[in-house]
Amino acid sequence: MVRANELITIILLSLLLVLSGCSALSTSVKKKDLSVETKMSATIVLEPVTADNRTVYLQLRNTSDKQSLDYQTPVAAAITAKGYTLVEDPEKAHFWIQANILQVGKSDLRTINGKTDQGFGAAIQGAKIGSYFGDGDGKLAATVVGGLIGVITDAMVDDIVYVMITDLQISERAKQGVYITETNDAILKQGDSGKQTQESVETVDRKKYQTRITSTANQVNLTFEEAEKQLLEGLIQSMSGIL
Repeated sequence: MVRANELITIILLSLLLVLSGCSALSTSVKKKDLSVETKMSATIVLEPVTADNRTVYLQLRNTSDKQSLDYQTPVAAAITAKGYTLVEDPEKAHFWIQANILQVGKSDLRTINGKTDQGFGAAIQGAKIGSYFGDGDGKLAATVVGGLIGVITDAMVDDIVYVMITDLQISERAKQGVYITETNDAILKQGDSGKQTQESVETVDRKKYQTRITSTANQVNLTFEEAEKQLLEGLIQSMSGIL
């Protein structure tokens, strides 16, 4: 019969070997480094301008619940570093950059990918390994211990991704003699069943472009504080890179 201390040693060693191929440990190894991506929904190409027209008016907002995301100062610094001048009066600026951080969401990819029974599966796997050792009460103890270790190991690993969505609009002044017709349609609700359609048409002197920037940060057990700086760097690069 296997002694109690030998039994525990065998169980732990066996679990280490088996867990090397389980989902939790596989995720922790593959996702140990922070991965950040920033993508635009559409490319914006602006007309080249002379040095005296390299002026920018910034209007940056953040309506998400992550108010610590302050990107006004770093975006301004990145734009001025490229030789542009920031102005307070929008009428004196050749370019307008208007943006709003719409939302920042957190998800666990292990759950999203359909693995909602991770803890249950890990318990079965751990218990199965534990049941291979000892007999009688020793076998029962090993099974219970194996199951608990499986649950604890799996619970310690979350495949976290943060997704930040930013809406961006760029406006550039049209060349002299060029005018743009802008049409705005709106449907306004009237009570629970009625609605009112509203349309306005005006001639403007600016061309407008819109895109959406999606930034993602992914790592095992990632916290927002760890992801925040990298998410902002990607956003700043995308916004200043348009000019």
